[in-house]
Amino acid sequence: MKYSKADAKAYARAHFRGVWAATATPFNEDLSLNEAGFRSNLKHWIQTLKLGGLFVSGKQGEFFSMSVAERKRTFELAVEEAHGRCGVVTSCSDTNLDVVLDLAHHSEAIGADYIVVHSPVLHFAHDPEATVYEYYRYLSEKTNIGIALWNHPDCGYLMSPELCARIAELPNIVAIKYSVDRTMYKRLTEIAGDKILVSTASEEEWLDNIIELGWRLYLCSTPPFLLQTAVDQRINEYTQLAFDGKHTQARAVRDSLNPARQAFKDARPKGTPQAYTKYWMGLLGQVGGPVRRPLLSLTEPEKAATRDAFARSGLRLS
Repeated sequence: MKYSKADAKAYARAHFRGVWAATATPFNEDLSLNEAGFRSNLKHWIQTLKLGGLFVSGKQGEFFSMSVAERKRTFELAVEEAHGRCGVVTSCSDTNLDVVLDLAHHSEAIGADYIVVHSPVLHFAHDPEATVYEYYRYLSEKTNIGIALWNHPDCGYLMSPELCARIAELPNIVAIKYSVDRTMYKRLTEIAGDKILVSTASEEEWLDNIIELGWRLYLCSTPPFLLQTAVDQRINEYTQLAFDGKHTQARAVRDSLNPARQAFKDARPKGTPQAYTKYWMGLLGQVGGPVRRPLLSLTEPEKAATRDAFARSGLRLS
């Protein structure tokens, strides 16, 4: 590891910044892990798009359909390809705590920068705060690496800003991907922004959060590699403009992406986000491939609609 447990917060504040993307995991037609394809995508995201970091094998990466060995392998490939050129946060979320810890310790051993752990899925939970606090307290005790929290309605509840702030007092809790409305993440920024890096997954809100909340970390989703190409990197561009205090110019660049954002939304079918992401990746020249069950593949009409949307997105390929 590049820092001690006691230095995790300071290290993250200095290095956990910029535009981070949630990676997709390519599979071969026989549904085995496509290591060559993943390496190709990693090189593109790191060397061509120059992203600040990668969030590896989360929900977009279909971790729920992968073995522990496969998840570890994607972590290793990402760390190898990043090689200090961008950050790596490995998604160690699981319903089994032993698996979470196994993945976390593997991440420490291979030199990942941080881990992210989703808040636990709790069945029949009506007042989960004590349970959730103890969950993260125990993870903090058993690990040395910097931990990013992740809360989303998928788990059946939302963590309050006050609970997040309490957890942020733990020594190696460094960030949160807080998939909630702006009122909640703004509140958390106000009460604990000096202890935890707050972010949310909405690219459309990113610029306003830089300007109004002082954020320097976008953690994270797929637009950084779905709405950018080798010659069209407007998310990176408006981010840097905003960091430099050039807010009017940043807004102009951000708004110029609205046709691409709308085209991407228009064709996205309900229930198949990973398959849609992978098909769009293929149109960009990246390696997508099939999804694993229980996810559904795109139908032929859905693929045709995606091609039409891509054609009117205005993204420049050359």
